[in-house]
Amino acid sequence: MAQHLIKAFNNSAQVHLVQAFARHPESILPLLPDNMVTNSLNDLADADAYIIAVSDDAIAEVSSQLPFDGKLVAHTSGSAGLDQLDAKNRRGVFYPLQTFSKGKSVDFSLVPICLESEFNEDYYILETLGHALANNVYTINTAQRQALHVAAVFVNNFTNHLYTIGNQICNENQMPFDILKPLINETASKIALLTPMQAQTGPALRNDKKTLLRHLDFLQDTTQKEIYALLTQSIQQANEQKL
Repeated sequence: MAQHLIKAFNNSAQVHLVQAFARHPESILPLLPDNMVTNSLNDLADADAYIIAVSDDAIAEVSSQLPFDGKLVAHTSGSAGLDQLDAKNRRGVFYPLQTFSKGKSVDFSLVPICLESEFNEDYYILETLGHALANNVYTINTAQRQALHVAAVFVNNFTNHLYTIGNQICNENQMPFDILKPLINETASKIALLTPMQAQTGPALRNDKKTLLRHLDFLQDTTQKEIYALLTQSIQQANEQKL
């Protein structure tokens, strides 16, 4: 997250990136000149806003170590509340709702930015930062953001894990995973026009019992069997009025 934000802010004509902090400066030195990187919190330069892009468990510790007070400090977490930030500073959230991987660039103009702040004047600062990067900026409170993060885990992290299982099954049966990529792309593109419920297909929806049993019999991995059975049950319960 931090590296992606550094790139995005540094490339925006509407943002003046003053400085970046890193415990290990070598990780971001390829992105910025030496004089814009520090590994000392005591050497942080003055700025309108400070964004903490660390793991959720580290937010409280990092924010408590900041050597100033009364400044606008925002974290980037989808699940942590404002209360994870030390109250000596004005608190906010700058949450880009996207999956970030090292080595994979992201078009921030397409990334929804979810914002929250204690004070209206601080929201304006975060909103200005958000619009400097993205086309869509949303006011999302802590409860909504936590719900959004859970939803994101289902549609992103869990879905990607299912890709991993599919890839494993292909490998074990000497087939290229590439065969499935057009199907993956079509399924993803359909929800631009249909609701996920309308886009649902497959043997679980049709209650094709013979196929479901054949699939379960084929799967030898216990965890894969459990996942298949649980997802089948969930699809059928969600669509039981159609069965």
